[in-house]
Amino acid sequence: MTRIGIIGGGNIGEALLSGIIGNGTDSKNVIVSDPAAARLEQLKEKYGLITTEDSQEAADGADFLFICVKPDIVPVVLESVAETVEKNDNETVIVSVAAGVTINSIETLLPAGTPVVRVMPNTPMLVGKGASALAGGRFADEGHVEAVQEIMSATGTVVKVKEKDIDAVTAVSGSGPAYFFMVTEAMIDAGVNLGLPRPLAQELAIATADGAAQMMAQGQSQEGGDDPVTLRTKVSSPGGTTSAATRVLDEEGLRRAFYKAMEACKNRSVELGES
Repeated sequence: MTRIGIIGGGNIGEALLSGIIGNGTDSKNVIVSDPAAARLEQLKEKYGLITTEDSQEAADGADFLFICVKPDIVPVVLESVAETVEKNDNETVIVSVAAGVTINSIETLLPAGTPVVRVMPNTPMLVGKGASALAGGRFADEGHVEAVQEIMSATGTVVKVKEKDIDAVTAVSGSGPAYFFMVTEAMIDAGVNLGLPRPLAQELAIATADGAAQMMAQGQSQEGGDDPVTLRTKVSSPGGTTSAATRVLDEEGLRRAFYKAMEACKNRSVELGES
């Protein structure tokens, strides 16, 4: 039986355990640690798993130990579990989902030879629609990486990348859901300003976002399927309403704004790793 430890019961930690348990893993083989007793009680009631306030207990005997805490907390957590990981009879693979924290910095705080896999997930894991990228460290062989990929696949799409690309992945998918939430929010506000009741504008905007996402996903999954550019072209009749709208978005600098925003996201990820 594979034993999974998760340190950190926040949004990402819950998204991960929700996917793992939803995919058929026995909740009794998953243990979550968090310093907040009230949060642990919520997770225990919701998922029926083992909880603890002691990170060392989560690491004890774990085959895979997921570090789901804020970047500045990672060194503290690793130092607290290093001895336990070294004493485990089984090999423990450390999986970090902390933005910006490099594999090298993680390895230096762990017993020599500990396999480390770095993952950049996102919050749609909560609904099984996550987009995650992962990279293995010096001591993580292909088997380790594939095992983590299989675990993460319970939460959505998982791709393997080189670690040097993870900061860019953070800008695209890690922080990406917020961009779509913000665009939808802007569409709702615009609809209200154009005279629609807010509940109606919200219902239509969310349904439109969902439908557009489904069309892009279908195009991605089919050989020769339509990519986003083609889909946009098909809905934009020359001289029509959609063309009028997208022309204004281009004139107002939508593409430049997205590039600058995602560049800032990538740079911040790099800064977090350096600090």
